[in-house]
Amino acid sequence: MAETTEPAKEREHSPFFASARKVLLASIGVIALAQEEIEDFIDRLVERGEIAEKEGKQLIQELREKRKQKAARLEERFNKRVEDLLTRMNIPTKADVEALSEKIAALSKKVDEIKRAQSKEAKE
Repeated sequence: MAETTEPAKEREHSPFFASARKVLLASIGVIALAQEEIEDFIDRLVERGEIAEKEGKQLIQELREKRKQKAARLEERFNKRVEDLLTRMNIPTKADVEALSEKIAALSKKVDEIKRAQSKEAKE
């Protein structure tokens, strides 16, 4: 799976992203259920002797691997689309808000320092 972009990680906590992610995970859950049904079917084929146990295990392993790869690609595409949508909507990222908070804290500190300096000058 490719690395998730940093802005996508930052936006994980937005309500829209969280809701959309739940839908994606539910979809993956449905796929997992379908996989279980397929695995049960393969097990029945092995029990009936229609395919060898080794072939059945190999089919199940291939199925699991393909599902993991598809889920990873699906999640990556989903994250990219949500990221693009949020960018187009000009919604600030968590990093943007944190940067602003840091700037406000720094400015507040400077204002307090200036007030203290003025207060000292007034007393003198």
